[in-house]
Amino acid sequence: MSAASESPARTAINEIQQGFAASGYIASDAIATLVYLARALSKPVLVEGPPGVGKTELAKAAAALFDKPLIRLQCYEGLDEARALYEWKYGKQLLYTQVLKEKLGDLMAGAQGLKDSIARLHEFDDTFFNEEFLEPRPLLKALWAEQGAVLLIDEIDKSDQEFEAFLLELLADYQISIPEIGTVRAKHPPLVFLTSNNTREIGDALKRRCLHLYIPFPDSRLEQRIIETRVPELEARLRGQLVSFVQGLRGMDLKKVPAVSETIDWARTLVLLHANELDNQLVRETLNVLLKFQDDIEAIDAEIPALTRSAVRG
Repeated sequence: MSAASESPARTAINEIQQGFAASGYIASDAIATLVYLARALSKPVLVEGPPGVGKTELAKAAAALFDKPLIRLQCYEGLDEARALYEWKYGKQLLYTQVLKEKLGDLMAGAQGLKDSIARLHEFDDTFFNEEFLEPRPLLKALWAEQGAVLLIDEIDKSDQEFEAFLLELLADYQISIPEIGTVRAKHPPLVFLTSNNTREIGDALKRRCLHLYIPFPDSRLEQRIIETRVPELEARLRGQLVSFVQGLRGMDLKKVPAVSETIDWARTLVLLHANELDNQLVRETLNVLLKFQDDIEAIDAEIPALTRSAVRG
């Protein structure tokens, strides 16, 4: 299809892909298409895949591309709404309580009996439970963002199922219910990315509310493009060798195969060492940049000559 005959949607997807590339994030057609659909349909995106393939970086790249603040909520076991949504500014409430006590005589002046006094006190209930006394956490910050935001709910699989259920209202309607205030709706619906490393199964209710994107390890051609973008000073021949070696490692039975983030780190390491070509000694000296378990390093030691030879030959 020629550029002149492209649909507006296809043009927008291409622009997203090009915009990502300009900021150093190489996005596949599937990724660019999902980002376009998420904005057009106003739907959150659940991004799954192994660690280190660029799930978190996708949210960062989207924030940069659309010129929106990135608001990040890092999930962990035991995370609750007080840390994710809001807390009351108890110190400020206490200060106002002391002021009220000091003015209590003036407030009660002229009150006709106990009932009238209580009624006057009740007039101050809303004063202590309004937005002025709220300390917003990431979710509420994203709803309150004046010009919209990119909300990253990172590693949702590390949170409890109860917290996952708590998110359903936000993901469905971009609103949250606060008992003392009522329903808080987004001024501008945020672009929401939830990431998961698949350490546990995500519930069906959450998945139904999201578009789904799986980011696998890249093939050799895509990984070379990523390295070329992120580490442009690495010579092309060595870049090919490096990627070939890493691709070979991923086919082995390891506790943790190297992700794209480790490939980038290794590329930067080789640049710092002024390497021109892979050899067995160089690989052994820097293998701890790629592999994070000593058992893995020891397990592949005998395979290093064959892997290096294959990478150098191309």
